[in-house]
This record gives sequence, C-alpha cells and structure tokens, in this order.
Amino acid sequence: MTDALGWRKKFAVLIPSTNTSVQPEFDAMRPRGVTNHISRIRIPNIPLNDSKDFERLIELIAGAQMEAVDSVMSCEPDVLVLGISAETFWDGYAASMRLKKELEDHTGLPVAMGSDACRAALDLFGARRIGVITPYQPIGDQNVVRFFNEAGFDVLRITGLKCPSPVAIAHVDEHTLSQAARDVDSPDVEAIVQVGTNLAMAALAPRLEQELGKPVVAINTAIYWDALRRNGIPDRVEGFGPLLMNH
Repeated sequence: MTDALGWRKKFAVLIPSTNTSVQPEFDAMRPRGVTNHISRIRIPNIPLNDSKDFERLIELIAGAQMEAVDSVMSCEPDVLVLGISAETFWDGYAASMRLKKELEDHTGLPVAMGSDACRAALDLFGARRIGVITPYQPIGDQNVVRFFNEAGFDVLRITGLKCPSPVAIAHVDEHTLSQAARDVDSPDVEAIVQVGTNLAMAALAPRLEQELGKPVVAINTAIYWDALRRNGIPDRVEGFGPLLMNH
C-alpha cells in the first residue's frame, strides 16, 4: 500500500517555527505524487542584535530539533528534508557531515540539507569562487565561510543582512535581495549563493541569473532539488532556474 497523495515520496520537512518561507516555496516546487509534511522546531522569535544573540538562536534550534524530528516520523516519511540553514553550516564541513549522519542514523532515512545541497549545486555548475548572501549576524557569516572554504570553495565576497529577528528574515524584499546579489558579484565570482531558508529568494534567483550571467543558487531551491534527485524524482519544475528545470 502506498500513500494516496504521496505515492512517490513523502518528505518530512523540518523548519524552525519562526520560518514562513520554506513551506510555500517547497510546496511551489512539489511534483505530483510527492508530498511535504512540515514539522516545526519550536523556538521563540528572539531579538538578533549581535553574534551572541545568533549563537543563542543556534542553541535553541539544536535543543528542540530532535523532538520535531521524532514528531514527524510518525507519518512514516521517506526522506528527511532540513529546511534550516545556519545549523547545517555551523562549525565547518566535518560538523555538517556529522549532523547529517546523526540524523540519518536516528531516522533511518536519507537526509537533504542546505549546506550539502549548495555544495552539490556548485559542483554541478563547476563554480569554485563564490559570492554569498546571508540574513545572519557576523558569526553566522563566519561559519558559512568556514564551511565553504573547507569544502573547497573560495568565498570572495559575503553580505550579511543582519536581520533583527528570525521572523524578520522573511520580511526582506526582492529589491534588497537583488542589491545584495549585485554587491557580492564581481568578474571573478563564478556563482552567487543565498543561504538562510527564511529568505524568500527561490523565484527571484533565476531572474538574477539572467541579469548577472552566472548561476544564482537559492538555498531552498538547492535543498528541494537535492531531495528530489537523490531520491529518484527526475521531474522538471519551471520557475526556479536551471537546477530544477535542467538537472
């Protein structure tokens, strides 16, 4: 017996309770026969005024994460999809891979997550020198740079938007994101990567690709592409750029 709606795959999607961008963006990318089942990591919408506040946010997410994982497991999903960004980059490449393995071992499921998906997308495009956009405080940016450096990439430019709270990340508009992409671009930048899953950039990224003439990887697109392709779903999805349309 298979699920009547999720007859191809059921995705368990883990997101912070403050995140309002992952769910609509993932649903817009969903092929027929794949269903998304959201489990929210309960965290408060704390102020993010500095790096100390941001470290506290990471601690809150880590402390509440496994409860959310165990909650969604009762729907018997096929794949665990992390709609979380900063945690997957934290403490570098080795720590990211440990987190992935811990979740795979705990659930018995394949895991798709932002840091690994961005790496895979950049490898696909053959881009090693990158510009990065984040919604983070400086310590978040430092961990993103560390991950990409340890994964074999050079971060030539990075713009952290220093959003004042987790909920406020979703308030960043297209004009601000477009300007941030231009700010991290230069002739020697081969691709631009946006991290922070509550930044709504999935539909904007392909328009920026046309303007800038190089790959613009929105993390939510990369995560969902990775979840689909690694789990045997080849469908092409329009509106989100070459990852979902051509690869």
